[in-house]
Amino acid sequence: GGGVWAALHMPLDALPNLSDTQVIVSTEWQGQPPQVVENQLTYPLATTMLSVPGVKSVRAFSSFGYSLVYVIFHSGTNLYAARSQVLVYLSQARAKLPPGVSPTMGPAATGLGWIYEYALVDRSGTMDLGQLRTLQDWFLRYRLKTVPDVAEVASIGGMVSAWQIVVDPVKLAAYGLTLPQVASAVRAANGATGGSVISQGEADLMVQSIGYLRTRADFDRIPIATGAAGVPVRLGEVAVVRRGPALRQGIAELDGQGEVVGGVVILRAGKNALKTIVAVKARLAELQRSLPKGVEIVPTYDASHLILASV
Repeated sequence: GGGVWAALHMPLDALPNLSDTQVIVSTEWQGQPPQVVENQLTYPLATTMLSVPGVKSVRAFSSFGYSLVYVIFHSGTNLYAARSQVLVYLSQARAKLPPGVSPTMGPAATGLGWIYEYALVDRSGTMDLGQLRTLQDWFLRYRLKTVPDVAEVASIGGMVSAWQIVVDPVKLAAYGLTLPQVASAVRAANGATGGSVISQGEADLMVQSIGYLRTRADFDRIPIATGAAGVPVRLGEVAVVRRGPALRQGIAELDGQGEVVGGVVILRAGKNALKTIVAVKARLAELQRSLPKGVEIVPTYDASHLILASV
């Protein structure tokens, strides 16, 4: 009886996981060149991770605005114990990092966790790459992450919508301002804060400041500095604000037919790949009915074919 139960519930995958346990620490620092990222982010993180108990080696990579540190443990180390150790040392490393920078750990997965990939294609031609990426990031991705044993759903391709602030250097110089001043003013203006309560008789009135930037007019009104006559210099006087795609460092293309948006499903370490793929495909079939007319989910990689052929 026990053998039959074990056979029916045995995790199925195409290949055994023979890799060492690893934890990936990623950090984003927008606008910074690779050398600055290396000196102020990657190096402090990598040297701190060398002290984590059970670490075999630490590898690191710095690119434009992004740092990756691979913490590799000795064979046999429990993944979740390793992640707990890395988390402890990350709290120590934060004191060495620039203000506003926050390193995060990657998903609890292995190098063989890439089990399913799909493309989001608009057959009607009515949606652009930005709209498709929004569908992927804010609808498909979150729904797929609720599937049991899915560690992460990564988005690839398309265009991430963002506010672009195009500063006029001549006007900036005329007012005696700098780019860091503009960036600091924009960050300070985008937020909300609470002010406790005001008691009036038997009622308590909550006080809050709602200052999230939502429209171009909101950006234009941001005060950058005070002029000689005490008149504030606003963002709209030195820059043009517009909606557009964020900076891209790659694209996703399907069968040479043009750019698409895609998603990659990552399996949680030690879980049943075949069972999870079946659940992912069932969820995608449900989500397909909720997509706009003409938008289709096209499978581009399915590890279950290889798994079934290997069994």
